[in-house]
Amino acid sequence: MRSRAIGILAVATGILLGGALGFAQDPAKRFLLRYDRDNDGKLARDEFPARIKHLFDRIDANRDGYVTPEEDAEFRRVWPKLSRRLFVASRDPDFANEKYGEHRRNVFDLWRAEGEGPRPLVIYFHGGGFRRGDKSSVNSALLARLLEGGVSVAAANYRLSDVAPFPAQMHDAARAVQFIRYHARKYQIDPERIGATGGSAGAGISLWLAFHDDLADPDSPDPVARQSTRLACAVVYAAQTSYDPRFIQKLFNTDQVESALIAFFGMESAKDVEDPKFFPLFEEASPLNHATADDPPVLLFYPQPNTPLPPNSRGSQHIHHPKFGFVLKEKLEELGVECVLKLREDYVGQDLRSGPVDDYVKFFFDKLGVQRP
Repeated sequence: MRSRAIGILAVATGILLGGALGFAQDPAKRFLLRYDRDNDGKLARDEFPARIKHLFDRIDANRDGYVTPEEDAEFRRVWPKLSRRLFVASRDPDFANEKYGEHRRNVFDLWRAEGEGPRPLVIYFHGGGFRRGDKSSVNSALLARLLEGGVSVAAANYRLSDVAPFPAQMHDAARAVQFIRYHARKYQIDPERIGATGGSAGAGISLWLAFHDDLADPDSPDPVARQSTRLACAVVYAAQTSYDPRFIQKLFNTDQVESALIAFFGMESAKDVEDPKFFPLFEEASPLNHATADDPPVLLFYPQPNTPLPPNSRGSQHIHHPKFGFVLKEKLEELGVECVLKLREDYVGQDLRSGPVDDYVKFFFDKLGVQRP
């Protein structure tokens, strides 16, 4: 009797385990297993990963507030490429909150791509006017596409301007690059193939690293500080190519000062723009001022329409304007440095969320020496 009970239990266990393993081996269904916190066999909106939550309504076909296995399967059948990328984008980082410095915001996440040998890396720096923002805002579509193509991805935080003014933000970003380079073997990263990306403030940081002279200190007792801060390429969007308020005022025929720049430079008010003690900071902070003929290629995209602005435009009107891109492109062309400038008008009739990402990925693959999948 005991042996029969054990036999029945073994069969039942085998069926359950086999079903569970079969379920777990299906990437589409692993997604449900991972995020179904209440084990009800479906996903509510608050169970969806933040990076892909914007697609919840698209997958929830009957609009009942839940994504069922059937809806998930249908979405993956109709949108196979997109669904594969969504699954990758929802993946937790292989290394979370890795500390690269002393401050609590000196942390990064890293997703390791599959492939033989050390992988190239793209590091993301978030936007937010240097006053806010977080590494969790990494573009899910770009993350998925890069991982799919064998490119690892990191997303880093940095000190904000309420804690420390410039150059803290740029130096933190440089330190993150140096830290990853020093630990390249741990992260399985090719230290010679590192690119950067980000929007707005993160774009400015990426360009600053791309153009600035190497911050490596070969005589430092700190082995991390001896690492190079140079990049192989950068892809940025809504970038400020100069942070010099005087330059910006002239470029846009305005007497206004973007409020984020006041905190960024540790000024008391917009009147401090006229204080000579800040002039060296304005000039040092501006990526445009550091561009030289040996700099890496860059791609810039501006989602703001390329239309003229009225005189005395507010900072919110001009701080992401494509004029910043035209100024940089003109200088880089004179230097013989590749600069691809993409405008909103280049994607008429296309989805602004996917069209630019296609170009970002192609650019990264080309400049990082990746064979396109």
